[in-house]
Amino acid sequence: MTREKIGAAAAATQLPGWSVVDGRDAIRKRFVFADFKAAFAFMTRVALKAEQMDHHPEWSNVYATVDVLLATHDADGVTALDLELARYCDAAAG
Repeated sequence: MTREKIGAAAAATQLPGWSVVDGRDAIRKRFVFADFKAAFAFMTRVALKAEQMDHHPEWSNVYATVDVLLATHDADGVTALDLELARYCDAAAG
C-alpha cells in the first residue's frame, strides 16, 4: 500500500460518515456501540488489523464510544493506508 498523499477532503468523499479534521490533513469518525464490551471488541479487531498493516490509528474510548482519527504521519497526511484502515473500521463496526 502506498504512502502517497491523497488528502483528507478527497478521502472523506469516499468514506461515508468520515470527516476532515480541522487544521490537519486527517480524517475522523465517531463509532457508538451498545456498551463498553462492544466498543472494546471493535477496538481489538481494529488493533489487530492496524498491527498487521503497521499503520496505527489515533483513537480514544469512553464507555461505548470510540473516536478514530487517521493520518499517515510520515506522509504528513491521508494516504491509501488510511482509506484501507477506515474501510476496515466501518466493516468491523458492523
